[in-house]
Amino acid sequence: MSITRRTLLSSAGLLSLSALAGTAMAFDNPVTGIEAIADDITLASDAYVYGYPLVTMEMTRRVVTNVAEPKGTRGPMGSIIKLRQYPDASFRDVTAPNADTLYTTAFFDVGDEPWVLDQPDMGDRYFLLPLLSGWTDVFEVPGSRTTGGAKQTFLITGPGWNGTVPDGMKQLKSPTAMVWLLGRIYCTGTPEDYAAVHALQDAFKLQPLSTWGKDYAPQGKVDASIDMKTPVRDQVNALPLKDYFTLLADLMKRNPPAEADAPALARFARIGLMAGKDFDAAILGDHGAKEVPKLSFDRMKLHFIDSDDMKRVNGWNYTVKAGTYGTDYMQRALVTAIGLGANRPQDAVYPTSLKPGVIEDYDGAHKYVLRFPKGQLPPVKGFWSLTMYDEQMFFVANPINRYSMSIRTNPAFEADGSLVIYIQNESPGADKEANWLPAPKGKFHLMLRLYWPDEAKPSIIDGTWMIPAVEKA
Repeated sequence: MSITRRTLLSSAGLLSLSALAGTAMAFDNPVTGIEAIADDITLASDAYVYGYPLVTMEMTRRVVTNVAEPKGTRGPMGSIIKLRQYPDASFRDVTAPNADTLYTTAFFDVGDEPWVLDQPDMGDRYFLLPLLSGWTDVFEVPGSRTTGGAKQTFLITGPGWNGTVPDGMKQLKSPTAMVWLLGRIYCTGTPEDYAAVHALQDAFKLQPLSTWGKDYAPQGKVDASIDMKTPVRDQVNALPLKDYFTLLADLMKRNPPAEADAPALARFARIGLMAGKDFDAAILGDHGAKEVPKLSFDRMKLHFIDSDDMKRVNGWNYTVKAGTYGTDYMQRALVTAIGLGANRPQDAVYPTSLKPGVIEDYDGAHKYVLRFPKGQLPPVKGFWSLTMYDEQMFFVANPINRYSMSIRTNPAFEADGSLVIYIQNESPGADKEANWLPAPKGKFHLMLRLYWPDEAKPSIIDGTWMIPAVEKA
């Protein structure tokens, strides 16, 4: 994960050597002094990347739960947030929204006692209930793929809990006190299906074990000091370095690092960052105070462009390394930055196409087609969809209110059995409108979602199924 001293000292675009010069002259040997400072900045940047998921999760939790009662995409700690309909083109709460599943989510803390999640009978409806740790790892995924649709009651326990699991409950062990339930329930979007999914959402229960069997209503409170307007990523990136590490150290007390992180933490101790202890800002001093946040985020962006963790096929970029990361801290930080809450690849893969070629952008001034030959639709056991976004990754207003295409939108197949999707600004004509994915007049991006990818060959997970290129008509 670490960057080399040579890279740090020679990369003018990431860190100016002149920023170190004044401090370096305090040493008897200026070159040695610069190298020592560079080593500290390297360590600080590695530690910044390491802690980015936990800090981002906490900042997200603060914003999402900073309300008195559930409303829209927000709700108090311990309350179930139920999205009741797909967002439209006016929605701006999160980037890359979907028009396939209704979110059923909650932030809660299992550090003091376990919580009970009661899931109703889901029948054969597709759903998944990923549970994320404070470090963004998906530690359990109840749902259609793993546990089936029968009614179940789960006991979610925190680090070090050794109590007795009540009869009728299945224990799910969280490695951290912070837990984020990021459930998704498939919905066709018709009034009748909305009503059916709403009834399922209302049947979920979430409450502390000590209150089980009693009525429970979480009490929310509003902290006026929390910034509710600035995007969370921007808030995290703007944190002064000492504040960032102070928060990270405090969070690690209730959200312990994994055992595999011990070697990294042994390194970070040299700059004052130690698990279970307050951050000692005096050890790091002012080294990299201004440079490290930007340097670290630039490294994340570079990882997206040049990393074996990212697959690139026919103009589509995607990863099958998400949801669980081990010690790949850079990949974990990158996914946090561009897709917080990502699923395990066995549950979902999200290929994204930002350009049809290396240089040219997608533009509504042109017409495009995506053709799936007969028998070569995205191989899934759940469902797939193709979603249109504008350049900022939001839905595009259009005359037929269609933001994505999938089998549920009832497209027409060609005589040879292939499926052709028309991606353009204006209607392709009444005879082809069933297959039209409306584009804006300007630039746009595309995302293909594959829920529960089939792992039998051909599969996107092992690369034996390849996404066709989007071509100009």
